Amino acid sequence: MISETADRLQGRDQIPAQFKWRLEDIYASAQDWERDAARLQDVISHISRWEGHLGESGDSLLACLQENDTLGLLAERLFAYARMRRDEDNGDTAAQALADRATSLLVRAQSATAFIVPEILSVPAATIRGFIAQKAELKVYEHFLENILRMRPHTLSTAEERIVAESGEVLGAPQNIFTLLNNADLRFPSVRDEHGQMVEITHGRFIRLMESPDRRVRRETFQGLYQTYEKQRNTLAALLTSSIKKDIFLARVHRYPSALAAALDQDNVPVPVYDSLLEAVHESLPLVYRYVELRRRMLDLDQVHMYDLYVPLVRGADKTFTYEEAVEAVQNAVRPLGPEYGRVFESAFRSGWIDVFENRGKTSGAYSWGTYGVHPFVLMNFQGNLDSVFTLAHEMGHSMHSYFSDTNQAFVNSHYSIFVAEVASTVNELLLTAHLLRELTDRQQRMWVLNYHLEQFRTTVFRQTMFAEFEKITHERAEAGEALTADDLCRIYAGLNRTYYGPDAVIDPEIAMEWARIPHFYTAFYVYQYATGFSAATALYQQILEEGQPAVERYLRFLRSGGSDYPINLLRQAGVDMASPDTVRRALQVFGSLLDQMEELAR
Repeated sequence: MISETADRLQGRDQIPAQFKWRLEDIYASAQDWERDAARLQDVISHISRWEGHLGESGDSLLACLQENDTLGLLAERLFAYARMRRDEDNGDTAAQALADRATSLLVRAQSATAFIVPEILSVPAATIRGFIAQKAELKVYEHFLENILRMRPHTLSTAEERIVAESGEVLGAPQNIFTLLNNADLRFPSVRDEHGQMVEITHGRFIRLMESPDRRVRRETFQGLYQTYEKQRNTLAALLTSSIKKDIFLARVHRYPSALAAALDQDNVPVPVYDSLLEAVHESLPLVYRYVELRRRMLDLDQVHMYDLYVPLVRGADKTFTYEEAVEAVQNAVRPLGPEYGRVFESAFRSGWIDVFENRGKTSGAYSWGTYGVHPFVLMNFQGNLDSVFTLAHEMGHSMHSYFSDTNQAFVNSHYSIFVAEVASTVNELLLTAHLLRELTDRQQRMWVLNYHLEQFRTTVFRQTMFAEFEKITHERAEAGEALTADDLCRIYAGLNRTYYGPDAVIDPEIAMEWARIPHFYTAFYVYQYATGFSAATALYQQILEEGQPAVERYLRFLRSGGSDYPINLLRQAGVDMASPDTVRRALQVFGSLLDQMEELAR
């Protein structure tokens, strides 16, 4: 068994095979990767033969799109494998080199196919639709083609799109540099934990240390982490500002009024959906202030500091899990989703989907990723606490969404949008919460789970919306030509914390540097979808509980639909209307109900 509390991180070679993902399911050997790299380069060199011919016939259009799928699948597979190899150990120079090669190939692939969208747009829409009507094999590309026609006002000429594609590697530099700095170069100090042991602060251990019942441990961990970022504040500000300017450049090049509009339009999501999220959450901020006050009373504090936000409110009821116990709990939790879901879900734990434990150099956090035609993969850094159990449920939700999408959709329609990406993961979390509340009869432990669910709302709806507002403010200021220095970013971020946590919370100066450690800020306007996804998932979960099998069928149909339609349409077919702010408001009412229950039990 792996020790999750070891003082020093273990090397990759010390992790037993059963706790590692099996990337060999993508490529069994280096030679296989090289073979596909050569195939990709061959396709890249030949796909240009279709340039100038897409409007000639349905046959020409179909042949080009099929070859584009071949190219896209090869590029995706090579890139995913190489990046996941690097994520195993960011200090592995061979893995770094492979990831760099894969990135270059991906950019070349994007450049080689840059003519396709502009050329389709040069053909009258009626002609394209006529091809679809005449050629049955083109039906699978209908949504893809209609989406291109919708994007006509924002698509450049072939030459211009090729230039933008060629610049991809350079424009991606801020994110790549941040990833290496954050995961491989930064070293955090050690703190003495509540047991008197010196423990090195790592990304994987940070939250566990912040959950310590010893306030000194929380404070020193908080200060140690953010003071480390503070030493690199100007470099980190330059990286984030460069990423923001990249977003603005791409939006302006494609004739969007703002970077926000450009990001949302990829999923055909109206900007008012973003604004209504901020509005609905601001309306409910008094609930957060109540929650802060509940924390102060239950923890017997004079004031709530930023380092007091993660410690569980219920003492003596905390529970640790082995990985095997976590797997069993999550498998039991998802049983309401039916036997088909359950069979696939359980097979994942025997089939090399999951990379479980933290090791030296491993990318922090957790994600689900993969490539079409191969089962999904999950990276996590299991710490043996409740958060790790929920992380397992969360990432497996993503993987199950990918599995059902990939096995039911053609490659062109298999990639579901980010807007719906958090729905399946959150449904799993909600099912796990319900399962634990059923299993636990002890009052303290039930309060403990309620507290965890409240924290999920705080960190997923309220906190991610705060991140979304930070992105909106910083991009708008940059678009207006205003400077964004480290001081500016810290001032904006500290101000948002004051707004979101209220007058009774102490906004410690170190929290102003938190923006510097958020990887999602390098994928602009991504995080708001955690909040909208959580809201949609809450609605779907309630339907599953209330309606049973009919709601389960709608939900599984949603998972199988992948990216075959716009996300708002897919959710509407599943029974949730995200165009209405009432969906977010109803989710926040659930937060209020949970808070009521917690306050009652705490009396």
